[in-house]
Amino acid sequence: MKYILNIIIFLLCLYLLNSKVEAQNFDILKDDLETILPPLETIIDSAIANSPYVKFRDLQIDINKRKLQSDKNTWARDFGIQTDVRYGTFDNFSTNTAEGQIPSLISTRRIQTNYGFGAYIKVPFFNFINRKNQINLAKAEVEQAENFSQFQRDELRLSVIKQYNELIVKHRLLKIKSKYAETSKINMQMVEQEFTNGIISVSEYSRISEIVTRTEIDFENSRMEFLTAYMILEEITGIRFNLIR
Repeated sequence: MKYILNIIIFLLCLYLLNSKVEAQNFDILKDDLETILPPLETIIDSAIANSPYVKFRDLQIDINKRKLQSDKNTWARDFGIQTDVRYGTFDNFSTNTAEGQIPSLISTRRIQTNYGFGAYIKVPFFNFINRKNQINLAKAEVEQAENFSQFQRDELRLSVIKQYNELIVKHRLLKIKSKYAETSKINMQMVEQEFTNGIISVSEYSRISEIVTRTEIDFENSRMEFLTAYMILEEITGIRFNLIR
């Protein structure tokens, strides 16, 4: 039931994500990323539903629960019924006793089917005194698996929150540096015009040109950091946001 619920959540999140992306054309240098991405809780639910680690922990819970049930039913191994059916030629012995005579043994051979039926009860002493401990151990394993599963969910939740906020910050910095780089290009065009007209010196031209170059490099680094944060979030959630083409 839990796996079906996870699949439904994942498909719902995927539908909401795709419908939101298709409804808007995202401009990486102008739009706010928060308004385009699905809500954070939706992204977290998608990551949990799509995580192989969470699925592994959930399967471990199921295995341990089945083991617990098996341990609870071990008592049934000590009770049972048994039957025996044999067909073939059998020697049948009987005695013939007449008054005043010594008893004589009579043997006859015949083809027949013999049946046997019975019940048995076994009470192994070790199993009897160890059953409670075995069941408690199985219960502890179930609880341990459940705690591991919850821990995995909590870890994944923190990871998604951290990466989501990292992506938002990287995007905001990219927009700031984009505006700065654009302003630097405009200034460079003006400086080139002034240098051509002999208004500024070569040293001043070189200084401003170096500033513009560093600005462009800083912008490219910021762009790559944003793309990296974006792709990491996609990998964690298992969903393609389709914002960058």
